[in-house]
Amino acid sequence: MRRPAAGALTNAADFSSVRLPPPEFVLTPSRRISSHAAALSAVALLGAFAAAPRAAHAQESSIPDAILGKAPPPQGQAVHYLPGDAATTGYLAVPKTPGPHPALILIHEWNGLVDRTREVADAFADHGYVVLAADLYEGRTGNTQQENVALMNEAHAHPDRVIANLDAAQKFLRARADVSGKVGVIGWCFGGGIALSYALGGAQHDATAIFYGSLVTDPAQLAKIHHPIYGTFAGQDRSIPAEQIARFRTVLDSLGVKNDIHIYDPVAHGFWLWVDRNPAVNQAPATDAWHRLTRFLHDALGGSGR
Repeated sequence: MRRPAAGALTNAADFSSVRLPPPEFVLTPSRRISSHAAALSAVALLGAFAAAPRAAHAQESSIPDAILGKAPPPQGQAVHYLPGDAATTGYLAVPKTPGPHPALILIHEWNGLVDRTREVADAFADHGYVVLAADLYEGRTGNTQQENVALMNEAHAHPDRVIANLDAAQKFLRARADVSGKVGVIGWCFGGGIALSYALGGAQHDATAIFYGSLVTDPAQLAKIHHPIYGTFAGQDRSIPAEQIARFRTVLDSLGVKNDIHIYDPVAHGFWLWVDRNPAVNQAPATDAWHRLTRFLHDALGGSGR
């Protein structure tokens, strides 16, 4: 999901980031989505991702090949983690080494659980995390802006369902013998805002990472957070102004919530998950954001932190 450009916040040659975040985050009610023809059935997904042994993958860069568009096909497994719901189909990726490992829940962008998110799940598994990419759209994905907005609005109209979905994802991970008991949540775009919503209203977990997601600045709401927060934002993203980002960080600081919040420039919304859309501009800040993220996850959850 791309956003219109805005004025630069930092020198274009210096992506090193500004420590600053939010718009008020509200799960807004809206239209319902009709099922679209491109949606795969749960059975088809289970077949497509039947667990073969994870193949070794030679990493080409200091950041995951997945965000460069160079990853192999997904190596993990489709799973039904929401009891009684055969449509909701997540994606599980596990490390090659024995556990116990820390765990991650990944929350997809506005278009649903697609291969880019699955490939990133594989990358985190290679770094020593048991990863469940959640499905908030009951197996559906969008192929146009209209479909994506409708899917997103349907989820926003039912916040309790979203929280219950992610609670079930966390319960699924915690029940695994190869999970250490530490669980973090990462989301991008729509998923970034949902990750913050889950930090405010979901079952207790240990870390939240937000990539250019909508934010809350109300101290009474943010006081509900009891774990570290990571945030990566884009200077050219009009949807999340720098003033809101600054307020977000200020409130977290005032509440004693450990945080690592950066704005990068001259990049746009979506730059990290889709480095390959503009590698000349995106790769250097994405690399810095990745190194910050791995340190953050290692400090909050354990694991290799590579």
